Amino acid sequence: MNRICPAIRKIVASIFATFLLAPLSWVIGQTETNAVGHQSPPTFSADIAPIVYGKCSICHRPDQVGPFSLLTHGDFSRRAQTIRAVIDSGYMPPWKPVNHNLEFANERSLSAEQKQKMLAWIDAGCPEGNAQETPAPPEFTAGWTLGTPDLVVKMNGQFQIPADGPDLYRSFVFPVDLPEDKWVKAVELRPKAKSAVHHAIFFLDTSGHARKKDGADGQAGIPGMGFLGDFGGAIADDNSTSRNGGGLLDRFRGGPARASAGDEDNSRIDNALARGLGGYVPGAMPNFLPGDLAMALPRGSDIVMQTHFHPSGKPETEQAELALYFADRPPSKQLVMIQVPAMFGFGANINIPPGEKNYRVSDAFTIPVDTQIIGVGGHAHYICREMKLTAESPDGQSTILLQIDDWDLDWQDRYLFAEPVELPAGTVIHSEIVYDNSAENPENPYQPPQTIRWGRESKDEMGSITLMTVASNEKERPQLQNAVRKHFTETIVNRFSQGPALAQMLMQLDQNGDGKLQESEAPPRLSGRVFGLLDQDRDGTLDKAELDRLMELRDRFGSGRKE
Repeated sequence: MNRICPAIRKIVASIFATFLLAPLSWVIGQTETNAVGHQSPPTFSADIAPIVYGKCSICHRPDQVGPFSLLTHGDFSRRAQTIRAVIDSGYMPPWKPVNHNLEFANERSLSAEQKQKMLAWIDAGCPEGNAQETPAPPEFTAGWTLGTPDLVVKMNGQFQIPADGPDLYRSFVFPVDLPEDKWVKAVELRPKAKSAVHHAIFFLDTSGHARKKDGADGQAGIPGMGFLGDFGGAIADDNSTSRNGGGLLDRFRGGPARASAGDEDNSRIDNALARGLGGYVPGAMPNFLPGDLAMALPRGSDIVMQTHFHPSGKPETEQAELALYFADRPPSKQLVMIQVPAMFGFGANINIPPGEKNYRVSDAFTIPVDTQIIGVGGHAHYICREMKLTAESPDGQSTILLQIDDWDLDWQDRYLFAEPVELPAGTVIHSEIVYDNSAENPENPYQPPQTIRWGRESKDEMGSITLMTVASNEKERPQLQNAVRKHFTETIVNRFSQGPALAQMLMQLDQNGDGKLQESEAPPRLSGRVFGLLDQDRDGTLDKAELDRLMELRDRFGSGRKE
């Protein structure tokens, strides 16, 4: 219940204040109305319904994430004081970006005029007006926000989520089996265990590897998330790649002098960075990509959903459905994702001491060619407070692409710009993320506070801001991809060069989530004699302390020296 309680506290506090102040605000409102000549109050039919249908009903309707429907005058008037509270506090509608004169296509915020109108209507007793003039509620197709899908695929098997216990991380396969390549304009998830799904990220698997691992432990799916441990072969090496030098992690074991990636590794990284299909967070709305932009879905691919469950207090069963919306033709330009810091802040050395109210993580990325920014979104956990992404052009002009001053883990989203933001070559993207690990932070999962480091658990932290981009000239896209790849690999190299960080990286291969590496989970070069040297307690596994010895062994024996 950790992720629900802070939100409830915000609402309760706002409702309490509202009931204390509502009579006073009504008197003030009446006084102002009398002063200007008995202006007629707003009505639901003429004034409120268009706002509600445009900003609220998309979530607040049957089978969606809103806890109640807001489709009729009765729906709204019965909850008028609760609605007043969440509007007053800014908790609803959920919209976090600060306005910097860049228009977002999917903006859900209420204007000052709309807020004033809704509060005046509540003060007046929620008059309905002429019911015959009320516009018809919006029509939604069988629970899908974006209308009738081109294809709906179902998660392979059912997964049982316990009522309580630690957060669960599991990946699930959606068999697609398309006979031809497709291009995806939008995806929309319909989970069955709505109250337990914290977030999900969608990836393509073109190898069939996920299908083979699916259900191996007797339950639907694959334990763990492993996005650092099995990133399309780009980082983790397995038996099929180790003969040819393995993945990047295998190459990096040779030290910085051998850390440059070859053509094969470059291809793996590009595939890993390009194979995302978006994600799902409760409250975030799916959207079509603008123009002719679309994401590749190669024939024969499966979709893998990496899911973070937060037990809700009751047993639940997950067997989600995923709607796919296809483009009619391939896009004229290919999307390139830029993440700063890369890898969700894995290389940023996030290590936040207890009591620290202003812990900052920053990163920078230089755009090598003229680029269009299509959208932006951030990711962090509970104690993040602020995010800011700024573009500094070569002529000194500064543009704030994203600013969130009150980050909330429950309201993550991807924000699409109404029009692409043009950035010239040489523009430097600066990200800054601020964390508050003090006892005064009501979102802090630990009381009293304790050290919080980078990790996948919701009580750990991450931090990154991701840009959706295209090269203005499609012929220059390889240069943009090259820069992104370099940023990505340098993150791994820098992280690898830190002794304790190596153990943390290798722990991403912990597929069964027991906090230790089995020999079957370890990369090939950690098997056999090396595994035995590290396994000091002879329990057949490697814990973090034992993995920390790997740097010591590497320094002792050298990367190219035979033992």
